[in-house]
Amino acid sequence: MGPHGNRLLPVLLALVAAAGPAPSSVAGDDRAVAEVSGAPEGVVWVAQLSDLHFSVHHPERAYDFRRYVGPALAMVNPDLVFITGDLTEGKSKDLLTMKQNEVEWMEYSSTMKDVIESSKLPRKKFYDLRGNHDSFGVPVSGGDYDFYEKYSINANLRRQGRVQSITLENNGRKHLFVGFDSTMEIGLRGPTNLFGHPTDKQLIELDQSLSQWDTDFNKAPVTKITVGHFPMSFSALTESGKSIKDVFLKHSLAAYLCGHLHTRFGKNLKRYYHRATQEPSLYEHYYQSNMHQGYAMPSAEENCSEAAAPFEEFWEWEIGDWKRSRSMRILAIDDGFVSFTDIDFRLGSKSVIILPTFPLDSRFMQRTSAPRDFKCHTMGASTFDTVRALVFSRHEIVTVLAKIYDSRPGNLEVVFDSEMKRVSANDSRGDMYLIPWNWRAFADPSPDRYWLQIEAMDITGDISVSQLRPFSVNGLFAEVNWTWKEFFVMGIQWASVYHPALQCVLALIFTLLLVPRASVVLLKDQQSVYTYLRAGGSQYTSLKYLLGGFIWLFVELSRMILVWSLLLVYIIYLLVFPWFSGHPVTEDSSLASMTFRGWALKNGMKTFHAGTPDVMVIVLPHLCFVVLPTIVILAAMAAERTAFREHYLSQSGKKKDDPHQKSRREVGHDSLWSGRWIRKIFIAFCLVVLWKHWKLCRALMKAYAMDPLLHSPVLFYFIPALMAFAVYRTLSI
Repeated sequence: MGPHGNRLLPVLLALVAAAGPAPSSVAGDDRAVAEVSGAPEGVVWVAQLSDLHFSVHHPERAYDFRRYVGPALAMVNPDLVFITGDLTEGKSKDLLTMKQNEVEWMEYSSTMKDVIESSKLPRKKFYDLRGNHDSFGVPVSGGDYDFYEKYSINANLRRQGRVQSITLENNGRKHLFVGFDSTMEIGLRGPTNLFGHPTDKQLIELDQSLSQWDTDFNKAPVTKITVGHFPMSFSALTESGKSIKDVFLKHSLAAYLCGHLHTRFGKNLKRYYHRATQEPSLYEHYYQSNMHQGYAMPSAEENCSEAAAPFEEFWEWEIGDWKRSRSMRILAIDDGFVSFTDIDFRLGSKSVIILPTFPLDSRFMQRTSAPRDFKCHTMGASTFDTVRALVFSRHEIVTVLAKIYDSRPGNLEVVFDSEMKRVSANDSRGDMYLIPWNWRAFADPSPDRYWLQIEAMDITGDISVSQLRPFSVNGLFAEVNWTWKEFFVMGIQWASVYHPALQCVLALIFTLLLVPRASVVLLKDQQSVYTYLRAGGSQYTSLKYLLGGFIWLFVELSRMILVWSLLLVYIIYLLVFPWFSGHPVTEDSSLASMTFRGWALKNGMKTFHAGTPDVMVIVLPHLCFVVLPTIVILAAMAAERTAFREHYLSQSGKKKDDPHQKSRREVGHDSLWSGRWIRKIFIAFCLVVLWKHWKLCRALMKAYAMDPLLHSPVLFYFIPALMAFAVYRTLSI
């Protein structure tokens, strides 16, 4: 082919690619590129906020947002601003009725208008995504109840579709940001609206958006970041059983930014994902025990060839909420390295914000591919040669110092302390400071031996410091363990756990009811187990005695035939029939029934179940904290009845002139039984369970506008009636 053919070939290939089917995810926004200006080469930064929960009952949230966020954005001047869901509260003052409130949306729209004006940022830089609170009671997108489509920035800018993408380009490097909305298509009212529900169509659109630059002829490096509301642990599978995680792993994202969980669960709500070379064990489908589980240790010899297998990995970073924590995140990408800092406005506004961009925090930002970068310099040698930090300030910065501490002596000892220089030709936005260093001197097998801190002093004399953070130029992870609350919300894959957990609870309930009854029916000797245990108690070890006593409780319950039968019938009812009926979407909609499989909604002539696994917030608490305690308490009351009868008969059989002198222990034992204090304690436990049951029922009444007498008599009244009947039965001996 001649020289003219060589020039025409790329043009022909481009025309063929353009003639192919275009991604359907974002009309008008796909492959949109924004050129970054006023920033150092190869560096971009964005801001993220989440879970604003603007409420008519808490006007201070919007007031503080105006007061702090606008000036902070003006100082930082980010390339994009993401607000990742729960823009409004959507709850009544008692937190029980959950539906859209137009006044809150009007407040949100007004607040964002003020913030955009005070920050002097273009409106098109703001992307606000929908959260589960923003879909409470929204039967159809774009309908009368969908205020997001009326007041949100995305809707007003006509960003259609549930997947949005924008690419920032700086110095030939592309930075792809893809936001997606996985809220329910039919927005149920809370509490059965807790999970993200991506569809198969949405995963296809997400995959198309993330791969839009994979066939770029220029082969420019691309950093991919996704933004959404729901963390992986609260994202359900699609109808065909697919997961968002697989799409993210396929594209080896730099990070997934999300919200939803709030900082009351902890500050280390971060999780690393890596495609294991071997088949993951069964338990890994349900939970991850620590932040870095699945991390593959680098081999001694890294393959530096271009044919080396790519890594499939990504970080998930949940941001703290604005609602209580007043959090905002600044995230920067520096030559492909992603780092962030979180700002807490609870103590007031900030005059200086410092974000170190290299070296990376070895706790939250290292990746499996980092050791290869370290050895093969895939990022370029110049990337490792300097310590770098972004400094945003309201006043002129006088000096910036980089300090590195060595923790090996047992305390932090300064081993590097040098003044950083500002990158020139950067007058309009945040300043980049750097200092050359001998990075090879800090290569160490310990990922948390060396710690970095940046110190800045402005013209007023105020000194600000960044948070101390460990780093590893080798690319190794520093171990971070979750607290139990962090593990509870981040480590457990709740969408996968629901059905196994439900099966385990039901199996335990049926075992407690059926096995003791079968033993009573099959055993010929109907001698009281209480008499047997009391006579042979000295022959038992403590463990065996406790186990035998526990079994005795349920044996005695199975002998109270009517109480036992009613319990069994109730459990079968919960598996076969609807638990209750109510208005899961809007109060003027038709009634729908809820079972452990979800809400039975109609679409024409077809009935489908919505809100799975969201209904677990009702099903599992009722079974675990009401039904199971009821069975145990009633079993204990039945055993107490048998024990008291044995005690009564043994006492009545003694003669009045019995010369036997009772010991102090026997006297105390008699007084305990004569007053039946154990029975009174069990009745107090009954009241506790009934209080828990009433709280759940009251919440359901308010949430779904239902009449318990008409819509859920069995769920509401069976447990109290059964407890009252069991107490009455235990009165007789």
